[in-house]
Amino acid sequence: MQRQVALIKQSLFDQGFLDEQFMELEELQDDANPNFVEEVATLYFKDSARLINNIEQALERGSFDFNRLDNYMHQFKGSSTSIGASKVKTECTMFREYCRAGNAEGCLRTFKQLKKEHATLRKKLEQYFQLARQAGPKETARRPK
Repeated sequence: MQRQVALIKQSLFDQGFLDEQFMELEELQDDANPNFVEEVATLYFKDSARLINNIEQALERGSFDFNRLDNYMHQFKGSSTSIGASKVKTECTMFREYCRAGNAEGCLRTFKQLKKEHATLRKKLEQYFQLARQAGPKETARRPK
């Protein structure tokens, strides 16, 4: 089962969902806090759901406050960077570029893709953490080959 956990994690890297920062988080996990990464990811998804809601409300108003949208996305990008959510971070960067250009259509299109990448990452990480819990403790900080 540990092999399955390793393969799932490797696929998250190979598919570009996660980057090196995720490995840095795993290196902080130890016997005293064996669920550290899962707890950080849970907090990330809770906070990012709040940000998604705030952005959706701002976009639904019709008159785009690009500064406000950019500030929300700046927070989202920072959180995504801190857990290694590579694809989400890329979409955040694109959204911010559209904000700076005053491109409402680009913001809407990118936000739709961002929500898709975010939901996919959440599902994949939930599967990964569930399998990791079933497999039991092991040094999870090993870097994928």
